[in-house]
Amino acid sequence: MSDELKPDRPDAALVLEFEFDAPPAKVWRAVTIPALRERWLPDCDLAGAEPETSIPGEEVRYRLRDSEPPFRESHVIFRIEPNEDGGTRFRIIQQACDVALPKPANSNCCLMRAAA
Repeated sequence: MSDELKPDRPDAALVLEFEFDAPPAKVWRAVTIPALRERWLPDCDLAGAEPETSIPGEEVRYRLRDSEPPFRESHVIFRIEPNEDGGTRFRIIQQACDVALPKPANSNCCLMRAAA
């Protein structure tokens, strides 16, 4: 059995969808103004406090980092669009970053066995 961690597939995404009574502009402020965003998505969970990308009023993308080893990173994308009732359809899409994780020294991989 190997202790090697298998990286998350970057094409696998977790998608959550919500309908809010609030207008899209209000939801947009909640995900982009740091003082408001901090209430439900704290800076300590982010790899960087600034968004990676943003399409004003429609989509904002942040990079998250786990607080414990192996400190995996992922992207979280917030998509905002008006719904039929005058409220907001809000999608949260979380996707693993395509980052190779370091192998532990005791992983028994072929290179470590060859070195021994």
